[in-house]
Amino acid sequence: KWLIPISIVVFIVSTGLLIYWFILKDLPHPDRLITREQIVSTKIYDRHGELLYKIYRNQNRTLVLLNDLPISLIQATIAIEDAEFYHHHGFSPKGIIRALFANLRSGKLYGGSTITQQLVKNALLTPERTWRRKIREIVLALWVEAKFSKDEILQMYFNEVGYGGAAYGVEEATQMYFGKSVRDLDLAESALLAGLSASPTTFSPFGAYPKLAKSRQLTVLRRMKQEGFITEQEGKKATEQELKFAPQRTDIKAPHFVMYIKELLVNKYGLRQVEEGGLEVTTSLDLEIQNKTQDIVKNETEKLWQLHITNGAALVTNPQTGEILAMVGSRDYFDLENDGNVNVTLRPRQPGSAIKPVNYSVALENGFTPATIIPDTPITYRLPGQPPYSPKNYDNRFHGNISLRVALASSYNVPAVKVLSALGVERMIRRGQAMGITTWENPSRFGLSLALGSGEVKMIDMAVAYGTLANLGMRLGLNPILKVKNYKGEMLGVADFSLRSSREIDSANSGKRVFSPEIAYILTDILSDNTARTPAFGPNSILNIPDHPHVVVKTGTTQNMRDNWTIGFTPDYLVAVWVGNNDNTPMSYVASGITGASPIWHYIMSYLIKDISDKEFPKPGDLVQVEICPLTGTLPCECCGGKQELFLPGTEPKIHCDPEKIKEIKEKRSQTPTRPE
Repeated sequence: KWLIPISIVVFIVSTGLLIYWFILKDLPHPDRLITREQIVSTKIYDRHGELLYKIYRNQNRTLVLLNDLPISLIQATIAIEDAEFYHHHGFSPKGIIRALFANLRSGKLYGGSTITQQLVKNALLTPERTWRRKIREIVLALWVEAKFSKDEILQMYFNEVGYGGAAYGVEEATQMYFGKSVRDLDLAESALLAGLSASPTTFSPFGAYPKLAKSRQLTVLRRMKQEGFITEQEGKKATEQELKFAPQRTDIKAPHFVMYIKELLVNKYGLRQVEEGGLEVTTSLDLEIQNKTQDIVKNETEKLWQLHITNGAALVTNPQTGEILAMVGSRDYFDLENDGNVNVTLRPRQPGSAIKPVNYSVALENGFTPATIIPDTPITYRLPGQPPYSPKNYDNRFHGNISLRVALASSYNVPAVKVLSALGVERMIRRGQAMGITTWENPSRFGLSLALGSGEVKMIDMAVAYGTLANLGMRLGLNPILKVKNYKGEMLGVADFSLRSSREIDSANSGKRVFSPEIAYILTDILSDNTARTPAFGPNSILNIPDHPHVVVKTGTTQNMRDNWTIGFTPDYLVAVWVGNNDNTPMSYVASGITGASPIWHYIMSYLIKDISDKEFPKPGDLVQVEICPLTGTLPCECCGGKQELFLPGTEPKIHCDPEKIKEIKEKRSQTPTRPE
């Protein structure tokens, strides 16, 4: 008769012990909300120990009373963060249920947090996303609600929450963003501030995505209208109001890079750990190279105003390691009026002909050789459901039968489209993804114009793709962080840093084989062949670096004249440059390889390798070098004047050209000028 009561007692005791050990043990006391440990700033350094930026909570924060805050800020915050704040006791069952369904659908742990939960999470708990932490958060929220009044909790929240950078608490945030006291905020400004706390890095008007700040502000205003805090007319007026931000006066070096690093750190460690955990972050940046690159971008873009080119960006990496040595996201980060804080190296842009090596790498795997003759002649593609497509060359001319080597080096468009048509768009998409392109996630969007760069890419991805060529077919992810320590000197690790919008970096950056060294070498050989690019660029173009004939380089200009690129590399350095306009308006004129991005690339690369002797890429032993007829791609005859060409084993020509046909070709060329479009 004692079995049932004993089993109940055992169950109760066991359950109590489990709750204690997994939930209540070491649970912080709510009093820590007002008596917390001293925080330590995070420091970001370049590779040589030069301090780039400090991330910290402002030790001299100005505490404010709830009565000092404008009602618009209080209402905006409640509307967007916790509409039931004054009606629950620490957590919202409705919010928990909504989050539970989202969690079950996605397999991830989402919020549903009340303002009280956010306060205890940010001030008392770790940022880990686990069920245990969530339960502890709810228990603490109930405890805090029992100990403090609603207005006290709301006041602590406004003085605690981070609004981006060093701005903690609404007074510091208002001073940083608007240069005024919080009591002077209007509705439009209050809505923007209220929207920041969910993700200050993402929604900051001073961050890499300023348009998201406006979008978030509009979301807050819609929620305020739904909750009855404002009228339709008030919301419309606030929506149309132009916000005037205070100029940033932050002591920061390499700002685009620093904000990129901060986002990587926040994604890995959480905002609280980054802004008060005392991290010591050594990055791959070389501040001397950064400053020189920034100066070149700024000085050269100033010369391009007459071409309606207002902005430029550049990225310098070490292709052997993936380390970022310089990241210049715009001509002037602090030119907020012209969106200078937008980091173009992270933004999708059309690459133009700079994407062609991806296409030709597939071609070399599928029967094409550098000697393959491709007709650069008019063609129109008529595909079901699509308008007729007639590719054009940049010079609006056709060049007859040309070799693949000349077609790629001189960047002729028509041959590239014909190659893609023969191979299929899906193959190029798969190859681009394998080489590091992260923006081609919907293949149905692309057609044959992909060969000419219609598919948007990020510069950081292009650096990975071209780095694959430099590493003879091995892809390495970018490696912007060398080491992370806490303030006690303990190593925290460096692997798996990635932006939410990008694929994860290869574990330990060990690399992944994409294609053979032979194919990579052939492509680098073509792209460093000044003779092969002479038909388009002339023999003495700015793509040539004095005393360095083996520098690999490729240009790209979109046919809508909105993007102009130059990307090139040596075994030691990779330099990618873009010029254009942030508002996507077209440039008036750019002669690819002469103006625009090419001079910027030339000056950066010349600076980097001025004290380094010319280096050739190691030639794989399996490649076959054969004398061929330059007119037919076959073995030569006595009439054609042979030249040396590279082949994958087994793809070299087996027959000689016909002397009579060679004479016929030469006569035809002498009588027929290059035909304009």
